[in-house]
Amino acid sequence: MSYKIQKTEEEWKAQLGLEKYKILRQKGTEFPHTGQFNLHFEKGTYCCAGCGEPLFDSSTKFNAHCGWPSFDASLPGKVEYSKDTSHGMIRTEILCSTCGGHLGHVFDDGPTETGIRYCVNSLSIEFKE
Repeated sequence: MSYKIQKTEEEWKAQLGLEKYKILRQKGTEFPHTGQFNLHFEKGTYCCAGCGEPLFDSSTKFNAHCGWPSFDASLPGKVEYSKDTSHGMIRTEILCSTCGGHLGHVFDDGPTETGIRYCVNSLSIEFKE
């Protein structure tokens, strides 16, 4: 897949550091209930930690009690979807549409009217007021 922002793996490692690199570029997952944005409910925008692109508005964030930041909608055109068959499951991976960074997964079990739950790694996003 070709993305607007392209870097070598060494450039990504240098920019992101090892923890964020593991999540964003190697499709890792942080432990539940450990991320800084899990129970964060300030007003603002959540952006990709890899490229700074806005991804989620804080008005779409809710507490899903799953241990990761959860949203019921993404900003239009900012997230793309890919079938993920790792770990013996079939899931839908979510990626930043600008740099291809792994954000987490999306599920159809959300409690709001959208019925969607974007389950996002805190290390894959940054917050801007």
